[in-house]
Amino acid sequence: MKNCIVKFSLFAIVIALAVGTVDAQTTTPRKSKKRTTKKSNTSKNASSVKAVAPAKDTTKPAAVVEADIKLDTPRKSLRNDAAVERLLIKDRTPLAYEHIREDDAVYRQRVWREIDVHEKMNLPFAYAATEDNGNQRFINILLNAIKSGEVTAFDPIDDRFTTPYTFRQIAEQVVGKPTVKQIPDFEKDPDGSKGIMRDTTIVQDFNPDAIERYWIKEEWVFDKESSRMYARILGIAPLKTITNADGSYRAVLPIFWVYYPDLRPMLAKYESYNGKNYGARMSWEELFESRMFASRIIKSTIDNPGDKYIQDYIKDPILQLLEGDNVKEKMFNYEQDLWSY
Repeated sequence: MKNCIVKFSLFAIVIALAVGTVDAQTTTPRKSKKRTTKKSNTSKNASSVKAVAPAKDTTKPAAVVEADIKLDTPRKSLRNDAAVERLLIKDRTPLAYEHIREDDAVYRQRVWREIDVHEKMNLPFAYAATEDNGNQRFINILLNAIKSGEVTAFDPIDDRFTTPYTFRQIAEQVVGKPTVKQIPDFEKDPDGSKGIMRDTTIVQDFNPDAIERYWIKEEWVFDKESSRMYARILGIAPLKTITNADGSYRAVLPIFWVYYPDLRPMLAKYESYNGKNYGARMSWEELFESRMFASRIIKSTIDNPGDKYIQDYIKDPILQLLEGDNVKEKMFNYEQDLWSY
């Protein structure tokens, strides 16, 4: 009986100890949970403070106005604007150049010419009429082709067609960049007593009649296989006139260069002006290939190791013209001296 009582008491002690350890283990994680919840609350508060975004600036930036040349959009006639059906111009394509082998080109010289639109033979360059394909001034024909992407313009930094030139850069050369000027604000200050001013953007208009000269770069080649001298135009550049403060002439500078072989298909679609017979008009491509323009030589590769323009080593204008004629005579004499009569 005593042994049973002892065993029962020991069993009761073991159970009491086991219950105590279980209580101790269950209370410990409760305390840790409370601590973790406090830390998480503080982190949430901190994150909520950092998430506050600064106030946004709702002021719109001022619009930037870029230089541009306003060209009239070609408007086609809705009726046949002629006494005859004109279908040939739509099918015109320039003939391909005759191939010249490098070994057969026994004589080559490069010549730069200047065309003045005020000369009587060059009046087609300033023909101001409007037809189905737009304004017929030569500068408008070039600008429309460049703006449409049909022809690539090149930087006037040199005449070797090295750097493409964008239409916006051409516009900056021709009309300049837009300027901002302050004028009186008559809406807020009708009588001008308060002196309120506002900004206005001034954009210059393009004047096609201001383009009065063109440069032409060409190469003269004698082909021994056909025994013929060829004149091949390489590039065309319109010029802008630089004046002094008093309005007097100072110099001319090229605006851009255009590679002439790229221009030929487009120029075949435009007809040049003929004041003697409007029905006998030729295309611009035919005009250049037939040499139906007047010009003066301003530079050549004949006896010119310094690669200078004639005006750089001859100051007298009359002597400059005579030197240009001297260059023509030298090329003519070379061809004529090859023959014996």
